[in-house]
Amino acid sequence: MSDATSMAEDFASGRSDPVQALEQALEKASQVPAVFISLTGERARREAEAAAARWRAGQPLSMFDGVPLAWKDLFDVAGSVTTAGAAYRRNAPAALLDAPTVGLLCRAGMVSVGKTNLSELAYSGLGLNPHFGTPHNPHGTDQPRIPGGSSSGSAVAVAAGIVPIAMGTDTAGSIRIPSAFNGLVGYRSSSRRYSRDGVFPLAHTLDSLGPLTRSVRDVLAIDDLLHGRTQTHTARSLKGQRFVLAQQDAEPAVRNNLLRAVEQLKAQGALVEERECPTFQATLDLIKHHGWLGAFEAFALHEALLDSPDAELLDPRVRRRLETARSLPASQLIHLTDARRRLQQQLVDDLDGAILITPTVAHVAPPLAPLAGDDDLFVNTNLATLRLTMPGSLLDMPGVNLPSGRDAQGLPTGLLLSAPTGEDARLLRAALSVETVLNV
Repeated sequence: MSDATSMAEDFASGRSDPVQALEQALEKASQVPAVFISLTGERARREAEAAAARWRAGQPLSMFDGVPLAWKDLFDVAGSVTTAGAAYRRNAPAALLDAPTVGLLCRAGMVSVGKTNLSELAYSGLGLNPHFGTPHNPHGTDQPRIPGGSSSGSAVAVAAGIVPIAMGTDTAGSIRIPSAFNGLVGYRSSSRRYSRDGVFPLAHTLDSLGPLTRSVRDVLAIDDLLHGRTQTHTARSLKGQRFVLAQQDAEPAVRNNLLRAVEQLKAQGALVEERECPTFQATLDLIKHHGWLGAFEAFALHEALLDSPDAELLDPRVRRRLETARSLPASQLIHLTDARRRLQQQLVDDLDGAILITPTVAHVAPPLAPLAGDDDLFVNTNLATLRLTMPGSLLDMPGVNLPSGRDAQGLPTGLLLSAPTGEDARLLRAALSVETVLNV
């Protein structure tokens, strides 16, 4: 499937139109189980018909007028229940208003197809959901494999060719991980880059939003629309662009594909320094020995739920993970918060203007069945899957997953480009240049 930019070019040339694109999206959505929690067909058809009329008149609202997209079911979409992937929210009141992010892309003419599945309450990196089903990774041809989470449905909606763009959220890796497992581009923004109003939270300090797409140019276009800009983006030469490659333990395919990509960058004149990134390593150690800041915030957010009868309706694995923070000492939270501020400043000095390169996940998407049947395996695999994205979340680093290749079974691997908090624009420009080299 082509990316959103190519789809919009087809609209402009008359080779296709938004109504045709929507009907194809809805047909595909009906054929792939557990990707969507709800479809918004009536609204989408109104939006697509209006967009088609604007293209015929030569007056599109934006370059993505009429392009279909999906929303992780944490975003409020007027008239739809925001379930957060939780059974206890099935009968919650429908949202009265679109979340600001939804409203901005709607006013740019984009067509909201529906709400995608996710790990319950967005609290897992694997993407399993016992209430609404688990979407299967389209690349798992040997056996069903996990989609990655928590933005599982958003990733599969794009990877399966239903829509070219889906919006997700990322608190510990929930955009970057499913993007890596599904061979997509996934962008975790700095937490304050987009409005989080109208988006069901998990951890206020760490939550961020971003798109899962088929190209960096689509990410840049969405970023422009969400900031009211119209820009032309061209890939710049990598000559003299500085990177720090921080090697991490990873499966051979992940490591080999990453090193091959780095050699491609070097061949184009990029300056790649292969060394440990002390701040990244210190953040890994901090999380390992002092816990996860998001655990404190998630428990505080859901304490009343855990103390209510609705707690019985939760996925037991999610409930247990939430409960682990109940008895943690306040001193641990203070230590994490203080260390976070110190490490964020250290990172700026450590990278000194370079872009950090790491594996996104150290392994490819594992088989689904063993994880569904073994709680200990689930816990250990979840921690291993989140390990390399959690430091970026704790330090609020914008990050872009880029596909780096496949393993022997055809399963995608990913590399992660990251920068200090707030340096999103510079990171996205670098990602566009890197993607161009990797796609040659």
